[in-house]
Amino acid sequence: METLMLITNFNNRRCDLELKSCLLTAVTCAHWFCLVFCESSLSARSAEGTMRGTSTNMRLKLPITCFILEIILIILFCALVEYDKETDAKQWHNSSDHNYQNEFYYRYPSFQDVHVMIFIGFGFLMTFLQRYGFSSVGFNFLIAAFALQWATLMQGFFHGMHGGRIHVGVESMINADFCTGAVLISFGAVLGKTSPVQLLIMAMFEVTLFAVNEFVVLSVVGAKDAGGSMTIHTFGAYFGLMVTRILYRPNLDKSKHKNSSVYHSDLFAMIGTLYLWMFWPSFNSAITAHGDDQHRTALNTYYSLAACTLATYGLSSLTAHDGKLDMVHIQNAALAGGVAAGTAGEMMLTPFGSMIVGFLAGVISVLGYKYLSPILEDKLKIQDTCGVHNLHGMPGVLGAIVGAVTAALASVDTYGSGMEDVFPDVASGEIQAFSQGVRQIIALAVTLGIALVGGLIVGFILKLPIFGAPPDTICYEDSIYWEVPEEEEGHGNQLTAVRVSEETKKLNA
Repeated sequence: METLMLITNFNNRRCDLELKSCLLTAVTCAHWFCLVFCESSLSARSAEGTMRGTSTNMRLKLPITCFILEIILIILFCALVEYDKETDAKQWHNSSDHNYQNEFYYRYPSFQDVHVMIFIGFGFLMTFLQRYGFSSVGFNFLIAAFALQWATLMQGFFHGMHGGRIHVGVESMINADFCTGAVLISFGAVLGKTSPVQLLIMAMFEVTLFAVNEFVVLSVVGAKDAGGSMTIHTFGAYFGLMVTRILYRPNLDKSKHKNSSVYHSDLFAMIGTLYLWMFWPSFNSAITAHGDDQHRTALNTYYSLAACTLATYGLSSLTAHDGKLDMVHIQNAALAGGVAAGTAGEMMLTPFGSMIVGFLAGVISVLGYKYLSPILEDKLKIQDTCGVHNLHGMPGVLGAIVGAVTAALASVDTYGSGMEDVFPDVASGEIQAFSQGVRQIIALAVTLGIALVGGLIVGFILKLPIFGAPPDTICYEDSIYWEVPEEEEGHGNQLTAVRVSEETKKLNA
């Protein structure tokens, strides 16, 4: 009732009666959704007796959640969103610009690469679990499709409002995908232990907090973070780690045998790794200024990834008693160089500096997977399924620190007139380069604070029993939420053994 009164009293001069009625309708739908959702959950719990038959039954919960969220999105898009100048037919043709000057031709190739990373790279990277491939790719698809729509609105409120409307174009699509990337990083921390409804609810809150943090870091603090080491990777990792800490499962050992990979699942995950590795230079450079800035960002990321890969292979072999490579390290740690080059990528990091950053990121990530992850689980009760702390968390912090040092050392002798693109406040004389470095550190602290506090609150929300989370005994299992082939469901362990055996024989032959 209080929410309805707030919306009713909303009196923005730029919004007309149609906007107010649309917002009221959206809030009413959300209120109705909560009532129906809770009622359906309670009725389902009373109708069935077993945990697997009641709590995890998505027949009403998932459709209600998807339909109501999408209806609200459509209403809000109708009321608030319109094409920007580069997209609108009337505005573009009234301008004197040539068609090939349209932003689409400069940004869309990068958008394609980022989009592939979001839906294929992240999705397949998480298919390493032997019985969770459908969920890894499928739930990645679901929450990404929702998050990019919600991110368009949330980021638009803070960055894209013009005359009371949110203007959208190819750059807003890229930014929405960036925000979605943070959500998918958090998804990796809770992989196998959450329901699709929980993931949608988590995405809704995380996208909102991401937009707030992005606004504070980039607009209020004035930090630079083109590739998102802080705003995407650090935020997504520590938000997800806090959520999975709150959702701690003391009896998760009952599903421990499923929290592992087989030969073919690791091979699928490696497909995701290669897609991410190839397109990461586009990810970091997608929204940087045209010209040397974008060129330099791609180049720095390129060399950072290459150096990181060699460090990963070397340290993976070194830390194994028998000298064998660990596929977990190769799938994940080899990508840490892209994460660490995000903040400083557009700066004059130099090629050899990029290689040093990538090498350090690979070392930190492998050591994290080998030694730190077991400590976090045993001592701090953080059950990090994908090891996002090692791939995104620590390398993201490293990238933020590298960005702060590089910014503090910036000079006109190094940047020339290009200082205006990278550090406009330093170029104008408003602040010194050292102060820009301080801004970068403050931005890191703000990001960690919002991520941890936000993850804490959202974690407790997701603990509510109405969201259909799987019990400890059947985590990491597709058949809870998916129709799976009968032979897989009935003879999963036998098939796994046969497949591994056949593949091993072929390799030996």
